[in-house]
Amino acid sequence: MKKIINKPANFVDEVMEGIVAAYGDRVRFLNGDRRILLSNTPVREGKVGIVTAGGSGHLPVFLGYVGQGMLDGCAVGNVFASPSAERMANTIRACDRGNGVLCLYGNYGGDNMNFDMACEMVELEDDIQTRTVRVKDDVASAPAAEASRRRGVAGMVYAFKAAGASAAEGRTLNEVAQVAQKALDNIRTMGVALSPCIVPEVGKPTFSIAENEVEIGMGIHGEPGIEVRPMMTADAVVDLMLDKLLADLPLEAGSKVSVMVNGLGATPKEELLIAYRRVHQVLSGKQVQLVMPYVGEFATSMEMAGFSLTLFKLDAELEALLRAPASTPFFTNENI
Repeated sequence: MKKIINKPANFVDEVMEGIVAAYGDRVRFLNGDRRILLSNTPVREGKVGIVTAGGSGHLPVFLGYVGQGMLDGCAVGNVFASPSAERMANTIRACDRGNGVLCLYGNYGGDNMNFDMACEMVELEDDIQTRTVRVKDDVASAPAAEASRRRGVAGMVYAFKAAGASAAEGRTLNEVAQVAQKALDNIRTMGVALSPCIVPEVGKPTFSIAENEVEIGMGIHGEPGIEVRPMMTADAVVDLMLDKLLADLPLEAGSKVSVMVNGLGATPKEELLIAYRRVHQVLSGKQVQLVMPYVGEFATSMEMAGFSLTLFKLDAELEALLRAPASTPFFTNENI
């Protein structure tokens, strides 16, 4: 294992220290807790808080989206492991400004259990009102008829953006939760993996895949995909992914969509642009209008090679929220 780290056991805390050292004008620790990051952006009293949490190893998710116009706070655990309910509760408390807190996070067992506990704690002990919206955008993780079992992956970035912008406008907790759910109802994601990743404290690959193979539908923690195929061209991979996504989220001629081509950690941006080129060709050919594309790394899996493709179908409200300004360590959006 070759990694630019010190002791594997210190990996997460040293990453957190690096984030605050680099972006201390935007984010800070909560009372010195290196596993909880809060926004430094001044906000008005009464703004609905938005928090998330999850395992480390996915930067920019989740930590990179704490800041103006997106998340107010984030708690993280070890690599691919949920933080504790106590840390989640402390994050909620720190982000409440009198009108409640939305908990917006990926649909994973540990996160679900700990956030449920955290919400009960703050409601009973602090009288803080909470709402929960779970991200379930990964079409490969369950069929449409069982969408409640789907995992949350890169599409959560769009949900953070929509919810954050609506909270900044002064909407109520219920309204912000409704916006987050509306966004997620119009978001679908699928990923492909070319290589495994290595969790620092484990020191070996999380799974194996042959040099001449690609795994379709693999999750961001190395969860099994839907099939393994011989290595394909970029256009063939994109066509396969679009077929799966459009079967789940049909786009009619005249539809507007934002597309995210997301590298999983070890895929050059040039290759991501080749993939986006094909997405643009296919969707434009269907007379779908592409707006505000995102090509880069937005939700990774350590150094896994591969990428995910996310479609976000827009109406006037969702497009306005997507275009609203935001400024976080890993995401900046001018008012365009």
